[in-house]
Amino acid sequence: MTTVALDTGVGPLLRDWRRQRRVSQLELALRADSSARHISFIETGRARPSEEMVLRLAEHLDVPVRERNALLLSAGYAPRYAETMLDDPSMSTLHEGLHQLLRGYEPYPALVVDGRYDVVAANSGIAMLLEGVPERLLTPPLNAMRLTLHPAGLAPRIRNLREWRGHLLHQMERQLALARSGALRELYEEVAAYPLPASSASPSEAAESVESVEGRAGQGPGSVPRFALPLEIEHDGRVLSFVSSISTFNTPMDVTVAELAIETLLPADPATVAYLRSLAA
Repeated sequence: MTTVALDTGVGPLLRDWRRQRRVSQLELALRADSSARHISFIETGRARPSEEMVLRLAEHLDVPVRERNALLLSAGYAPRYAETMLDDPSMSTLHEGLHQLLRGYEPYPALVVDGRYDVVAANSGIAMLLEGVPERLLTPPLNAMRLTLHPAGLAPRIRNLREWRGHLLHQMERQLALARSGALRELYEEVAAYPLPASSASPSEAAESVESVEGRAGQGPGSVPRFALPLEIEHDGRVLSFVSSISTFNTPMDVTVAELAIETLLPADPATVAYLRSLAA
């Protein structure tokens, strides 16, 4: 994804971000130590904000790092944040740290994706889940959304596919609201158009399936609480249950780092824990 400055100028862009965040001019002015009058002048193009003001407003509006560069360009300033490739020597410490983190999470699945959901790194737990996926879907760059929702990917093995698919598409929709990315929009339209397998359970059926899986964990039906939407996926004749957690970097100063996300799959029942540990042993 490249940073593109629009022809509308920085004022309308800042106004759009403010409205998207549902913040009034007065509230934004108080946060940024300015005045509602000055914010109004910036948004209408009657005043040109300083570089510092653009960054301050972007910070208080929680604008993504890539889009902050676009705001600066629209205001006539140079981009502030670099976009460094992960294989650059300057990223070696970060790269090794990510791999060490993923290895430390084994035998549980974990992976790192970029802003297009392309897989940057993954551990052996993810490799285990991808067993049986056709080679054509495993050709780099691997895409986590495509691998999960493609009819030839993991989708036929996901017991609660309708629920999980809805969760993933909603996640992409939230990201599209923040990032003006044609590539991400194309990916969303592609995966949203994938047909659901005929055997895909309805939401109510999926809930019953989850309860039956919990019962097979040896705890009795309903004794394992659904504290988050689980990913219920078949593997080698078993149904494994996971909940997903996503982590990002605090205060990133590089576009690439800002768009990295570390997803870890935490076992949601004792049976899944025991099975993964037996594989590791």
